[in-house]
Amino acid sequence: MSLYYEAAAIINNEAKVGGSLKSRIFGKKDLKSKPAQVFALVIEASKWSIVLKDVIERSGVLEDEKKLTPLLALLLTHDLLLSKSGVAANSNHVLKLSINRHKARLSAEFTKARIRGGFSSVEAFREAINEGNYGESDNSSERTLAHPRWIRVNTLKTTLEEQLATTFAGYTKTEHLKAVLTATGSSKILHIDPNIPSLLALPSKADFAKSLAYTSGKIIFQDKASCFPAYLLNIKPENGTIIDACAAPGNKTTHVAAFSYANAQQHGSDARVIAFERDRKRAMALKKMVNLAGADNIVSIRGGQDFLSTNPSSEEFSQVGALVLDPSCSGSGIVGRDDSLTIHLPSPSSRATPGSRDTTSKNSKKRKRTGNVATENKSTSTAAGENTISLPSSTDAQETEEQEEEPTDSKKDRLQSLSTFQLHILTHAMRFRSATKITYSTCSIHFTENEGVVFRALASDVARKRGWRIMRRKEQVRGMKSWERRGVASGEEMEAVIGREGENEKGKWKGTEEEKKEVLDACIRCQQGTEEGTMGFFVAGFVRDGDKDGEGGYGEEVEAIEEDKEVEEWNGFDDDEVEVESNVVEAPPSNKVIKRDEDIPQAGKKKKRRKNSHL
Repeated sequence: MSLYYEAAAIINNEAKVGGSLKSRIFGKKDLKSKPAQVFALVIEASKWSIVLKDVIERSGVLEDEKKLTPLLALLLTHDLLLSKSGVAANSNHVLKLSINRHKARLSAEFTKARIRGGFSSVEAFREAINEGNYGESDNSSERTLAHPRWIRVNTLKTTLEEQLATTFAGYTKTEHLKAVLTATGSSKILHIDPNIPSLLALPSKADFAKSLAYTSGKIIFQDKASCFPAYLLNIKPENGTIIDACAAPGNKTTHVAAFSYANAQQHGSDARVIAFERDRKRAMALKKMVNLAGADNIVSIRGGQDFLSTNPSSEEFSQVGALVLDPSCSGSGIVGRDDSLTIHLPSPSSRATPGSRDTTSKNSKKRKRTGNVATENKSTSTAAGENTISLPSSTDAQETEEQEEEPTDSKKDRLQSLSTFQLHILTHAMRFRSATKITYSTCSIHFTENEGVVFRALASDVARKRGWRIMRRKEQVRGMKSWERRGVASGEEMEAVIGREGENEKGKWKGTEEEKKEVLDACIRCQQGTEEGTMGFFVAGFVRDGDKDGEGGYGEEVEAIEEDKEVEEWNGFDDDEVEVESNVVEAPPSNKVIKRDEDIPQAGKKKKRRKNSHL
């Protein structure tokens, strides 16, 4: 019977564990139930909660069974009425006995709810629930924004026009993304993105996972923000070979390959991408993705090879002109599809009267019961006084770049460790002798991992000696130049990376106030939960002018690594955990580092990488 107690505990999250719902469940080591079973129960019960809340209230279960909490009653009623195997417990277990005593009343109220909804069968009812059409307002302005289903058309195999005429035939184009964000589950509308070529936004519940276009690699599920790095690179003939330094599972790799191929076709040059993935299992997933996308003739996969172990001066990489860097980060900007779930709780104190749906007034006092989450920070009261649980997002305490919680000392240390590692990857990329262009990105909202790394990289020995600078906004490709959300400055953290006037501080960026503004304006940010429909993300471009080719020494960013002797890095995800249907990666618990891309649901194990022998 631990299943229901454990599911309730996960939802309550009294320990305030970070990460998405999925990562919290699959990352919990002491679960007695199967994680997949707990996850399925929570997801399904939440989808049905708007119905089951009414059913439980009308049946009076909570008035008669004082030991049941509203949340436990909801979970048990779901399995009693909707699970093929029924309540997962021994026949004499107290919870099963408690809910079974009311089976007849609950079943009757459920049937009444189905009939009131106009559904001829449970299957029709289930379809409406799964599509998100039950209980929604007809007024789109009253519906909350749902993260869209972003779909990238893979131009290595097809064209946007072909997919609009086939896969998305019957869909109506809308000029406004908000129409997609507020659409019902059955709405057949799409929005052609104005920033990224061949990118479409569809309603969040649009399901193309079994479509021929998806299974054949003609369309790829990829969040809009994660399309920014490849597009910002703006590949030209002179860029030669492209390196993707942190490649698996391969969405960005195949996106780079598509742009590289288009450029090659236009100018009669060769398209070549080298993809590094140090974890062999993840490299296998990368290979599958590359083959499916039709990029196997363009992409050379270096499975089991660490990008940081490469020799930038090697003849092997003499033609490398551009690099894409998407290193391990805190994952604080990731949006999971379970993050928008809301659980409607039945009232614990009164039986609903016929014809009514909500039984508590806006100002009514709620009796506290163990297992209920009607707490100030986890539940909300609607205008009708309805108790709901909004499952936490995968961000760290719902932070945004505009309003970020004060980090704890341990969190500051963790972010600093991450930023040192990220800086090391970026400055290593700057040493490739023919490289003139780099994009650096994270799915983090933290200044330390984003603008902080950018300023530190610009102040590094290799950047100064080899002539690297920020890619200014006016130099960016059209779709990125027009993006309005830009870099931010963050008080004390900003002071930590900028040297004081008149002082020669090693590793600190020195520049005028105008130059600082130019760097920040060159940085691109995305914020989750907005009408832009993206996850939290950061990307910046770097360019190198002229023929300046100083070798550049290993500066203090590497000295810091040598002092620690070890650099922690997220080692990726097990191959059997790759979920091709999902276009978003769930963040792991907040005390872990994530090597993130779009199509992976949960984390594997963390390892340590010793400093490279060539340092």
